Amino acid sequence: MKTQTKEIQDSQTPSGVLEMLKDGNKRFLANNKSPRDLNNQVKETASGQYPHAVVLSCIDSRVPVELVFDQGIGDIFSARVAGNVINEDVLGSIEYGCKVAGSKLVIVMGHTKCGAVTSACKRVELGNITELLSKITPAVDEVIPVGDEVTSEKIEKVNKINIHNAIERMRKESPILNEMEEDGVIQIVGAVYDVATGKVDFL
Repeated sequence: MKTQTKEIQDSQTPSGVLEMLKDGNKRFLANNKSPRDLNNQVKETASGQYPHAVVLSCIDSRVPVELVFDQGIGDIFSARVAGNVINEDVLGSIEYGCKVAGSKLVIVMGHTKCGAVTSACKRVELGNITELLSKITPAVDEVIPVGDEVTSEKIEKVNKINIHNAIERMRKESPILNEMEEDGVIQIVGAVYDVATGKVDFL
C-alpha cells in the first residue's frame, strides 16, 4: 500500500475515504491485511503527514484504530479518550486534522461493551472520571432514568446515542468543522466497533 502523500490526499473525497476504510475493515475481518513496509513508511512520513481521516475513539485496548481499518503509518489521525467524548482539546485536535492537515473524513467510533458508557449508566463517581462520565450522562438520561434497571441492551442503546450526541456537539461547538461539512469538504459519521467480532458498523 502506498504511503499517503499530498497528491493522494488532494485527490480523495470524503465518500471515497469512507469506502476505503470500510474495505479496510473487511480485510481486517478476513485476516487479509495489506502488505506494508512500515519502516519505509516511517521514513516517507518523516517530512510531513497527509492523513485521509480523523477517528475519535475510546481508549479501550481492544480497539486499535489503524489495525481495525487496515491502515498504515501516516494514514489516520487517532484521537482517543474514554467514552469517545467531546471536549475543547478533542475538538481542537480534530479541527487541526481537517482544517490544517487536510483530512477528508471524521469518524466518531464507539464500541460494544464500553466501560465508560457502562459506568455512566451505573452513575459511577470517582475522581476525574466523574467529570468525564458527565459528558455521557445526557445519553444515559434518554434511556435509563435514575433508579431504572441497567441492562446490556440499554447500555448498547446509550452507546449509540452517545456517539450521535458527540457528533452533534462537534457540529454545534466547532464552527470550523460544521462549515467544512456543510461545504462538502469533509464528512462526519458515526460507527460502532464490535469487540466480539472486529466488525465496524457505520450508523
